[in-house]
Amino acid sequence: MTTHADITNYLRGQIQPGGNPFEGPRSAEYPNPPLPWTYGPTLFAQAAAKLGYKPFPHPNGNMSQPYTNPLGVQLGQCTYCGFCEKFGCGNYSKSTAQTTILPYLMTKPNFSLRTECEVLKVEKTADGKRATGVTYIDSAGRTFFQPAEIVILSAYVLKNVHLLLLSGIGKPYDPKTGEGVVGKNYAYQTMGSVNVFFENKILNPFIGAGSLASVVDEFNGDNFDHSGLGFIGGGYLAQMNTGGRPIEMIYTPEGTPRWGSAWKQAAAKNYLRSLNISCHGSMMSHRGNYLDLDPTYRDAFGRPMLRMTFDFTDNERKMSAYIVGKAAEIGRAMDGASGIKAASRKGSWSVVPYQTTHNTGGAITGDNPRNSVINKYLQSWDVSNLFVMGAGAYPQNAGYNPTATLAALAYHSAAAIKDQYLKSPGPLVQG
Repeated sequence: MTTHADITNYLRGQIQPGGNPFEGPRSAEYPNPPLPWTYGPTLFAQAAAKLGYKPFPHPNGNMSQPYTNPLGVQLGQCTYCGFCEKFGCGNYSKSTAQTTILPYLMTKPNFSLRTECEVLKVEKTADGKRATGVTYIDSAGRTFFQPAEIVILSAYVLKNVHLLLLSGIGKPYDPKTGEGVVGKNYAYQTMGSVNVFFENKILNPFIGAGSLASVVDEFNGDNFDHSGLGFIGGGYLAQMNTGGRPIEMIYTPEGTPRWGSAWKQAAAKNYLRSLNISCHGSMMSHRGNYLDLDPTYRDAFGRPMLRMTFDFTDNERKMSAYIVGKAAEIGRAMDGASGIKAASRKGSWSVVPYQTTHNTGGAITGDNPRNSVINKYLQSWDVSNLFVMGAGAYPQNAGYNPTATLAALAYHSAAAIKDQYLKSPGPLVQG
């Protein structure tokens, strides 16, 4: 494994080696050092550096050492078990609400956790200007009303938008007229990849963690010159060793049949001798991409289901082709690489296979209620005691996963609730 002394490039006004040259300045280091690289990320970093790029370790929520967080909750050191991405962690090494916050909250007498329940609707006063609480149903099918002075929607982005629409909060977006805000600016992400194959190296792909990676940021956002390229946006390139799931993460060279004995032979040969470069691209919002209530289909509770209308555009296809091409150059430059297989975004979007879960938009933030659902404190323009957390606030989807900024926005909103709203309930920004 390769270890790193520092992940930051701009710390307390001083440039540090080995970090991301494009990140903003920070006053403090991360609480833990980065995870040491395994062989795949090391090969990627060496090739990227050879081409003049600045590879750096991917910041992540996996603990590189035993850690006790500021709330006194203990987390264990990541063991690279390979069952990380898309799995729960039996080692308490992953930073989630379950491991970092809930154990602390459970000690508080004024905190109650209702499991196996689903909120059906946000209830409002007769004039619709304040939330009175939520109606929810439990696993036994019993319906309850939970009164509340403040309601915070903190479900997944799509669920938050669904609840806003079902509760009649905010004007639904109409793509024909461009009017309305709820469901507007829905955006996905644009994924591409490059598989790299080796004849004389063993990579052990199953030794990994969810965000164990080396990354280059030279082609993300506005970090590069877009002149004459015909697109906006970009993405980061990374060799992520998240584990070696034996169906999803079998890579075979160009020309390999999709089934049969030849495929089996290629899969067996290349399982330990291949890696994947992820091209994690942005997605611009477009007028025809939006979320609304389905006019036909109903869920188990009889409510209209959430409908997603979405497709990629030429902007995303051109962007994907460009950054995948750059990733292919890094793949060819890897020591011992015998071949590559590149896959940029082509054609229309499909729900299969899995690509990413980083949905954004639908409840975007803005400076007035005519162009947005919430203000800069994530407070509803229409219902002043309702706050909507999550990536629904994003008007576009950047190349990076939305989690870090999402958390920052949540802290920003919580501080405003504590320091401003509780002292003087009402709109924190005048629309």
